[in-house]
Amino acid sequence: MSQDNQFNTLKSRFRGYFPVVIDVETAGFNSKTDALLEICAVTLQMDEDGWLKPATTIHFHVAPFEGAILHKEALEFNGIRDPFSPLRGAVSEEVALKEIYKQIRKEQKHTDCTRAIMVAHNATFDHSFVMAASERAKLKRNPFHPFATFDTAALSGLAYGQTVLAKACQTAEIPFDNREAHSALYDTERTAELFCKIVNKWKQLGGWPLCTPTEEPSVE
Repeated sequence: MSQDNQFNTLKSRFRGYFPVVIDVETAGFNSKTDALLEICAVTLQMDEDGWLKPATTIHFHVAPFEGAILHKEALEFNGIRDPFSPLRGAVSEEVALKEIYKQIRKEQKHTDCTRAIMVAHNATFDHSFVMAASERAKLKRNPFHPFATFDTAALSGLAYGQTVLAKACQTAEIPFDNREAHSALYDTERTAELFCKIVNKWKQLGGWPLCTPTEEPSVE
């Protein structure tokens, strides 16, 4: 493998981490007590020239766990009026996460990465709900790093001067329909595009691969 091809891999670009974009819709802000209602994951791939792009999308509506709190304001915000409606086709947290984790591990292995890392907009929120749901479902093979994340709110603030997802996408010239927002599927796909655009922009600007100095800097 040439030196350029070594740089143009997910393993090399993210220090062995396999980035997976996640978005959740919930019935509140407390991951321990409030229901997880929708989750979407988008895996990423890197082409032979080192450009990052979305790969696989996997999406589930999720049934509230037993005893979960459902805040009216949160349901009005995300448009999930009746979390118990059979028309949602919702599955349990366990089923949703098992399927998502299975796909992540499959693609992670293919890229020779050692661990998945979550990419999300205001990532602490999504990470906390995924971790809490994994704990409730007693899933021992959680592929995600227990605390590290890539937060596109912070990254887009640096790259585009915007921290709101819709405004960051608009500034990055990524189409964004506010009528579709607050759906886990839509928001994850837009967040994936945004993350890829930021990473690729850094490459375009010459920030990757890193330059190795050919001589020692002067001490004078």
